[in-house]
Amino acid sequence: MEQTIAPFSEPLYVMAKPAGPACNLACDYCYYLEKSNLYKDVPGHVMSDELLEHFIREYISSQTMPQVMFTWHGGEALMRPLSFYRKVVALQKKYARGRQIENCIQTNGTLLNDEWCVFFKENNWLVGVSIDGPREFHDAYRRNRQGLPSFAQVMKGIGLLNRHGVEWNAMAVVNDYNADHPVEFYRFFKSIGCHYIQFAPIVERISRHEDGRHLASPMNEGCSMADFSVTPQQWGNFLCGLFDEWIKEDVGRYFIQIFDSTLANWMGVPPGVCTMARTCGHAGVMEFNGDVYSCDHYVFPEYKLGNIRQKTLVEMMFGERQMEFGRMKREALPARCRGCEFLFACNGGCPKDRFMKTPDGETGLNYLCEGYRKYFAHVAPYMDFMKDELLARRAPANVMDAIRKGILPVL
Repeated sequence: MEQTIAPFSEPLYVMAKPAGPACNLACDYCYYLEKSNLYKDVPGHVMSDELLEHFIREYISSQTMPQVMFTWHGGEALMRPLSFYRKVVALQKKYARGRQIENCIQTNGTLLNDEWCVFFKENNWLVGVSIDGPREFHDAYRRNRQGLPSFAQVMKGIGLLNRHGVEWNAMAVVNDYNADHPVEFYRFFKSIGCHYIQFAPIVERISRHEDGRHLASPMNEGCSMADFSVTPQQWGNFLCGLFDEWIKEDVGRYFIQIFDSTLANWMGVPPGVCTMARTCGHAGVMEFNGDVYSCDHYVFPEYKLGNIRQKTLVEMMFGERQMEFGRMKREALPARCRGCEFLFACNGGCPKDRFMKTPDGETGLNYLCEGYRKYFAHVAPYMDFMKDELLARRAPANVMDAIRKGILPVL
């Protein structure tokens, strides 16, 4: 059996950005477009073939599990030509050495065509599509560089994925504009046959940087909120409204990441999303030139771990600096969080959003805390029921019958 250079019991995970922050859209709320300012002096923000091979070889050899998951991200990952990803598959086969290789790719969907979809189907790639609900919601912020809407192009791309039988899921951003319409949002995804949905709240602050960036680093203080950010009240109302619609008839049929992760935490097992886990730091990101950062939301100079040409992925992702980054999620919690009845469920949320002060003046409270607390209190009886069903080796979908029979309150 092949020996590895990483004597760890958990997988090493690094998202790769083969085109860096480059994108054919210019979404108003995008946190990543401005990262190009970090590389103003680097010509051509594309990953070289030499670096691609270096990354694939080292990424596979650093794993201790039989499955290896590659994630291709952006910017817009499809800004690289299909020939680039054919090289990816060839190199993965070259260095797999018996391991099962899996790939997922995140896209805005506008560049999809038949050739891309045939490739994804033939190679069993999972495709994540960024789409913010129906046309009015989506086009409010997701426009191209000429200011034109993108909804029609995205829907065309989704149609091609469906036609070719490509497995895909949706990633939807919840912002100030669409957060007040959870039912319409959700029913849209059902209408287009999407069964796996991730809803992500947009929370950004404004802080001007000398290099031209305008979004705040987690370390910046005294910053104003970006206008497109969802409010804590909106986020709580959105989750409650979404849950009330889902719990009635869709448990076990439609899978919403935050509900799955909430139930996982109720069960005491690791959730499927880092924001709700006890610690973070397990998912790094590698830019087109080999620079590795602690997290996709921490691509700031102060969170750069090094470069794959000078340090190994194991050194960076399992080094003390990254381990400390992960531990601080738990250790830096304010007393209000440590004494909260729902700490087990949220674990403080994403550290990048923990810039508020508690009523006692302690730093580190999550901006969305009020919304999360409302959501957890709202879903508690139903999560308790589904937990009991799972412990009894019964289907959590039985919660729907319990509601219909009046065992649980009708929402």
